[in-house]
Amino acid sequence: LAPAAPAPPRLAGVAAMAGSGLSNQTGAAVGALAFPVLGPLGVVAVRQYVAALVLLAVARPRLRRFTWRQWWPVLLLGGVFGTMNLSLYSAVDRIGLGLAVTLEFLGPLTIALAASRRRLDAGCAVLAGAGVVALMRPRPSADYTGMTLGLVAACCWASYILLNRIVGRRVPGAQGAAAASAVSALAFLPVGVAVALGHPPTAGAVLCAVAAGVLSSAVPYLTDLLTLRHVPAQTFGLFMSVNPVLAAVVGQVILHQDPGAVEWAGIGAVVTANALSLATRR
Repeated sequence: LAPAAPAPPRLAGVAAMAGSGLSNQTGAAVGALAFPVLGPLGVVAVRQYVAALVLLAVARPRLRRFTWRQWWPVLLLGGVFGTMNLSLYSAVDRIGLGLAVTLEFLGPLTIALAASRRRLDAGCAVLAGAGVVALMRPRPSADYTGMTLGLVAACCWASYILLNRIVGRRVPGAQGAAAASAVSALAFLPVGVAVALGHPPTAGAVLCAVAAGVLSSAVPYLTDLLTLRHVPAQTFGLFMSVNPVLAAVVGQVILHQDPGAVEWAGIGAVVTANALSLATRR
């Protein structure tokens, strides 16, 4: 029998994007299982450690050669990275994975729409705004603290994108991202010690937190490096818009969080706005 023909690079890239998104959201859900023992703060601390170890091993940044012009955006990026994950996981703890990730996704969506002058993108902004209104509508069970944390994560993600552009221009390869992750891990080191002393972790909780770091940081980062070699950046961004849906499904399966019909409609509106805006760009 003749050997099977290899899958086209584009098909392999799509499969990698699907695996990356599913890994990212599964990691967040698995990390949430450790909240009763470690809390969101402890889980984020462990995730930052894992991310730093992986990125430092892959990029091997030459930190001693960094100039101050390179260091200041790296330091800001490290602070934003830690704040983004902490606010997101705290939001997940209060309002569920699907809603938290959808609100966080408003960050890159805002960046994408802000620079556009097309009428279609204005319509996409209105559609996304309608989705947010549906998600944050007043009701007795609404947790506005959790929703605010989700919006803080969105602001951090937008800042993360802008800072990454600066770091990418000033620091070669992935050295900037690795250095930023190391800065964030160092900032969370006393936090991790305090959490461990105040609430001695169980082996299961630590395992869940480490799994969150691997699945939500290491796997997506390495997979995305491979994906961007075969898939155009616009296609990559378009597929990223599926993440809120993946988060809602994973949260339902693993955490038994069941979004209602209105929540699903809001998630769908935000996802559709992003997908429509990206799909119609040249």
